[in-house]
Amino acid sequence: MSAQSASRQPNKWLVASTVMLPMFMVVLDTSVVNVSLDHIRGSLSAGIDEATWSITAYLAANAIVIPMTGWISRLVGRKRYLLFSIAMFTVSSFLCGAAWNIESLILFRVLQGLTGGAMPPLSQAILLESFPPSQYGMAMALFGIGVSFGPIIGPLLGGWITDVLTWHWVFFINIPVGIVSVIMAVFVITDPPYLKGMKMKIDYFGLALIAVGVGCLQLLLDRGQRNDWFESDSMIVLGLIALISLSLFVLIELRSERPIVDLSVFRNYSFTLGNIAMFIFMANLFGTLVSLPIYLQTLMGYTSFLAGAVLAPGGVANLLSMPIIGKFMHRYNPKAFIIVGILMTAYSTFLMAQFNLGVDFGTILWPRIYMGLGMGVLFIPLTTLTVAGIRKEDMGNATAVYNLLRNIGGSIGIAFVTTMVSRRAQFHQARLVDHLTPYDPVYNLRSQQAAVLLRQQGTDPSTADHGGLGLLYEGTIRQASMFSFADVFYMLTAMMLVIIPLVLLMKNTKETKGEVTAGE
Repeated sequence: MSAQSASRQPNKWLVASTVMLPMFMVVLDTSVVNVSLDHIRGSLSAGIDEATWSITAYLAANAIVIPMTGWISRLVGRKRYLLFSIAMFTVSSFLCGAAWNIESLILFRVLQGLTGGAMPPLSQAILLESFPPSQYGMAMALFGIGVSFGPIIGPLLGGWITDVLTWHWVFFINIPVGIVSVIMAVFVITDPPYLKGMKMKIDYFGLALIAVGVGCLQLLLDRGQRNDWFESDSMIVLGLIALISLSLFVLIELRSERPIVDLSVFRNYSFTLGNIAMFIFMANLFGTLVSLPIYLQTLMGYTSFLAGAVLAPGGVANLLSMPIIGKFMHRYNPKAFIIVGILMTAYSTFLMAQFNLGVDFGTILWPRIYMGLGMGVLFIPLTTLTVAGIRKEDMGNATAVYNLLRNIGGSIGIAFVTTMVSRRAQFHQARLVDHLTPYDPVYNLRSQQAAVLLRQQGTDPSTADHGGLGLLYEGTIRQASMFSFADVFYMLTAMMLVIIPLVLLMKNTKETKGEVTAGE
């Protein structure tokens, strides 16, 4: 690159700020609404199941547009697409806040998801093109902060906004951020020569297949546990539609001259292995982010705010560790950082598996901090190794695929955790109930002690005897639930350790750079 052309390039840190602001806004909106559901339901006179569709609709629409991002960027130009996405996301945020009933809110959330889904892959591609390969670690540190910190701070921020203002402001707060983002993008972002828009034949059949397939898959993952998975006819239909649509889409794309999603990127086996590793990691991360608050609120009696306060220090640890790793990663073997991050994350879930019904706040807090540090150490080098062998011309397509699998991994992690907690609780309850028999001396002793406690509180003897049995059964249910969470945390620990062999098989950054240079 000549000195003159280099001088025309906008400052990389200004570019980073420009793309990070709207991306963080989009990622935040995946979780910030969750804690406002009760307020939304009451305000719009909707049932809880109807209210949760406002989350499901956003996630499904988000997932649909992500894999198309690279293709749409080539079709209309990346800057134009980025500006359109930010502007429409801002407009749809206003419409969500102004929604007059639950149906209108769900519709506007679909629009919000369709326009916001493009921003993470677009931001990642722009960051990787703005920073030289030697600074990919720092670029991915910035991306990782937005991707991982948003879901952690979202529930805490959403709860605060809802309590201090109203749920409408969970959406309205996006408007000034969106306006500033559009202005910055107009003056800062430029398109490379190969991404200024080109004439292409639009594959409408392929577009329909990926939209239907990914949308049905996301709906299946989000609603499956509520509908008892494949015991429900509707879940069977969603699963079949997703399987058939995505299978046909893959067959069509492999034969297309200008595919919507260029699957040839998976010929780079480091990219393939990295995507599998990130998929498992995100399943672990989101599984933990969902299961830990449920454990704290249902078994430990924590409020939503206190449960969020447990998650927040892990987000701070993640926020602090990522820039440090991004700065020093290129001096050492990235695989060493990844393995250390895997072990730290696995150790954190192993500690969570040791929780019991008498655990204190500090004991719960430290594993979350370890996980935040592990995430920061792992995320940047893994992302850098995954995309290091991809040409800049293919980066938009590669980041779209990467972000799609990252999102689906998170959805599968949530579905896996919620299903396993429910089923393992039933398993442990069946085993523990076997001991609730008059022939068990411990059972007799505890039921008598519970009855005595109730009598001391003024309950009549007959009611106290029955109440003592009720207290004992309630304790059994809580213990069964506690065991189910321990089982899930052990599973998540094993899941993280599976990533290590995949990482060892990936090529180092220097090797992949050599391949790209040779290919160019």
